[in-house]
Amino acid sequence: HVQLVESGGGSVQAGGSPRLSCAASGFADDYLFLAWFRQAPGKELEGVTSMSRGGRTYYVDSVKGRFTISRDFAKNTLYLQMNSLKTEDTAVYYCATSIWGQGTQVTVS
Repeated sequence: HVQLVESGGGSVQAGGSPRLSCAASGFADDYLFLAWFRQAPGKELEGVTSMSRGGRTYYVDSVKGRFTISRDFAKNTLYLQMNSLKTEDTAVYYCATSIWGQGTQVTVS
């Protein structure tokens, strides 16, 4: 069955630079659209960044210049490199295509 599995979250100090990974499996075809979302405590789900199959990217203003989305086709893995983390980046981060991953918690202190 198709699934997305995120990893790389945890507790990070402000200013830190963790990298989240999202491993995809079970997809019969190359997926067209990949994205990272996040949900902070008490807040709505927010789209953070996305990448089309052609490589076009989008970033929400609050992460521009700090976060980078990338993809390793050979490993079927999507990445989110997060730099200069702020406390307001604390959230559960989800990767998504036609389905959603289970999420990984990132806590910035």
